[in-house]
Amino acid sequence: QVQLVESGGGLVQAGGSLRLSCAASGTIFRITTMTWFRQAPGKQRDLVASITSGGSTNYKDSVKGRFTISRDNAKNTMYLQMNSLKPEYQAAYYCYASVEGKCGKFLSYWGQGTQVTVSS
Repeated sequence: QVQLVESGGGLVQAGGSLRLSCAASGTIFRITTMTWFRQAPGKQRDLVASITSGGSTNYKDSVKGRFTISRDNAKNTMYLQMNSLKPEYQAAYYCYASVEGKCGKFLSYWGQGTQVTVSS
């Protein structure tokens, strides 16, 4: 079993910054792609950014230049540095990871989410 735990959310003024973390623990052989999603009330969950184990990244157009995704493979941890935050970025942010277990089986996991609130 694998657990993903997000942290770093909170209340910030527009234009401010936050750094989210997602730490994976449990029976992990390796983690392939790790992804940040966000979901605002009444809206669908959208991909924000993703990163492969090799460090290749992909971003939602609206966050390019503002957000930076990174990971520490040795710590099984992913980060999302969010700068110049806007009120429309307010949402619950979720971590998602594809994990290979010791038996070679891949399973995907979600974290419980961390709330980001941006005041105008």
